[in-house]
Amino acid sequence: MFLSRNISISIDRNVADVYAFAGNPENLPKWAEGLSGANVVKSGDVWICESPMGQVKVKFVKPNSLGVMDHDVILPSGEVNYNPFRVVANNKGSEVVFTLFRLPRMSDEDFKRDSDFINNDLKKLKMILES
Repeated sequence: MFLSRNISISIDRNVADVYAFAGNPENLPKWAEGLSGANVVKSGDVWICESPMGQVKVKFVKPNSLGVMDHDVILPSGEVNYNPFRVVANNKGSEVVFTLFRLPRMSDEDFKRDSDFINNDLKKLKMILES
């Protein structure tokens, strides 16, 4: 079992709006620094993105009414990282939750750095959706 950290942020927008924006891979360059290459290109059922690790493939779950935006990130090495990502109702707004797993190859510093990246990404998502 991996150590995990749930990173969340409250956004003053309804679930449908947050899901429509955050669940659309074409919007990743606008808010997700780790997957924010200039181009996000659809290829079959995956999205090809530039990342600090090189070109990665991202495969999202099918669109759904549950606010689930889970996705696999397929690294250049072929390793697959599973990323649970949800938006749920929080009164009239939304709570966005990303679960980060500490994988065996990650040092304490790597885990903290990834956590900080995700936290910053969620803050940017909030800023975009609330402006």
